[in-house]
Amino acid sequence: MKKSKKYLGLIGGLALSLSLTACGPKDDGKVNSVSKEDSKNKTLLVWEDQQKSSGIKEAIAQFEKEHHVKVNVMEKPYAKQIEGLRLDGPAGTGPDVLTMPGDQIGTAVTEGLIKKLDVGDDIQSLYTDVAMDAEKVDGSVYGLPKAVETTMLYYNKDLIKEEELPKTLDEWYQYDKKVTKNGNYGFLALFDQIYYAQSVMGGYGGYIFSKDSKGTYDPTDIGINNEGAIQGAEVIQKFYKEKLFPAGIVGAQGINVLESLFTSGKAAAIISGPWNIEPFTKAGINFGVAKLPQLENGQNMSSFVGVKSYNVSTYSKEPELAQQLVEFLANKENSKKRYEVTQEVPAVKELADDPVVTKSEAAQAVAQQSQFSELTPNIPEMNEVWTPTDAALQTIATGKANPKEALNQAAKTIKGQIKAKHGK
Repeated sequence: MKKSKKYLGLIGGLALSLSLTACGPKDDGKVNSVSKEDSKNKTLLVWEDQQKSSGIKEAIAQFEKEHHVKVNVMEKPYAKQIEGLRLDGPAGTGPDVLTMPGDQIGTAVTEGLIKKLDVGDDIQSLYTDVAMDAEKVDGSVYGLPKAVETTMLYYNKDLIKEEELPKTLDEWYQYDKKVTKNGNYGFLALFDQIYYAQSVMGGYGGYIFSKDSKGTYDPTDIGINNEGAIQGAEVIQKFYKEKLFPAGIVGAQGINVLESLFTSGKAAAIISGPWNIEPFTKAGINFGVAKLPQLENGQNMSSFVGVKSYNVSTYSKEPELAQQLVEFLANKENSKKRYEVTQEVPAVKELADDPVVTKSEAAQAVAQQSQFSELTPNIPEMNEVWTPTDAALQTIATGKANPKEALNQAAKTIKGQIKAKHGK
């Protein structure tokens, strides 16, 4: 379909270049294929994302049968698996294979937590360029992509019809003013978090780190407090100031409150990602999905493109077998099977035109929104951005500080932490 090809063109055109030097154990990435006889009676541990192990159940069973091995699968929040690996890896209780977001790759490599993979162009060429680039540090591959994701608009078809959907964020603001009453809300978003707020701030010209023509990030040039970012934050603030967003969606429990309001029919629309397709479907919500709305400056709301991957722990006692499992789980056939179960959009190029993907409204929404998206920076300095910026956005949401003051303080804190921890 035309949309999926456009998506491929966009994704293929994005590039990410990093220059990091791993400080972990020496690892040239070379592995030898493990024969069935050599792998017999061995055991591997896989950490999979929460509520996603069903997507690889069939593939795991097949791998076990073909290699005469036992593969145990445990579900853990994928964004926090790197934290667990730091503790469990040295203790000998960590996974052989784990899954993580692309923006953590640089940090994991610097800390020596994940192994360099010896995969040739024949394997790398299976995936979209942006997905594969997110797995590379200084030209070396440290994982294979299993899914790409970006945020999109979910709406309750029983509360608002597709043809009635506001086209701009300001129109949603006006809609909210009409319907917000008696515990019911219109459009909601977790704008107290930079992961979601960047959709607005980025649309007005805000950025995390600047980057050159080759896609190399400059962590000394921070744009979360530039004129565009401040303007975007002012747009965000009015939703909270006029109580169009409930106080409960600010802070750590915000995501639970937001999802609960949507699944209970108390919110007409929310911003979320593909990870909620399966839960919302199981909850019996009559929902639709669409790209994010436009801003008043004519730009579409932006969003982060996230790449989820399978990686091999440097602490694995069976690294060769673990890499074979990663290649198997991320191949075309198993990526398709995984998509059919989890509905997470696969990173395999050829699957973009597969009928099983093109018929999905959600996959098409991800494809459309990806035209206006950016990669989440995967350099270690990104770790210093999340907490200070979220703290600033929460003071903006609660009215404790104005956007300029709060974002200037966040930028100052980030620069100080980068200098202290990364010497820049």
